[in-house]
Amino acid sequence: MEKFRVLEIKQSVFADNDKRAEELRKELKEKKVFLLNLMSSPGSGKTTTLSRTIEQLKDEMKIGVMEADIDSDVDARTISDLGVKAIQLHTGGMCHLDADMTAQGLEGLETGDVDLAILENVGNLVCPAEFDTGAVKNAMILSVPEGDDKPLKYPLMFSICDVVLINKIDVLPYFDFDMEKCEQNIKMRNPNAKIIPICARTGEGVDKWADWLRSEVKAWKE
Repeated sequence: MEKFRVLEIKQSVFADNDKRAEELRKELKEKKVFLLNLMSSPGSGKTTTLSRTIEQLKDEMKIGVMEADIDSDVDARTISDLGVKAIQLHTGGMCHLDADMTAQGLEGLETGDVDLAILENVGNLVCPAEFDTGAVKNAMILSVPEGDDKPLKYPLMFSICDVVLINKIDVLPYFDFDMEKCEQNIKMRNPNAKIIPICARTGEGVDKWADWLRSEVKAWKE
């Protein structure tokens, strides 16, 4: 007689989450709400990039933002000052959001009058990549100071993203960062990823990112 059983909890958790994520996407499609999951490491410029994005699009569509953090409401205050709906999600120490947590956030955001909902995920290149949030598209930000080898070190994150924004290109002359090598590393992990170099601080390249997002939102709502 066996003394113990081995339960594959991780596999079960992912399977349940994937099912909930698919259900959430169907609900969003019916409501014609586009959900973007924005990920990056801390300090890459997520909130600044998000602010620039909102400035580009807020006159064309109704935007709602969910700011996920372990604690504090700093980012939500910054975003709400831009004149869009924003809520803060405290994860209680967890380093990611899953589909059910995202669904709760969407309820709090009251997406009935929102065209574009943006989830600014917890700053982390590992855990957020493992959990499908139910988003329509995944985007991530890689900043120049982080190095061009990050796609090699965090393969899952880069493999699940539809678009990669390479931020802080204004400091390229001061860092040992090879743009061509970085793009090759990204394409090795994800041949279909769209790569857009930007500088959120100056706004350089943000128009191309806004154009991509504008097109994706339009296609989702058709």
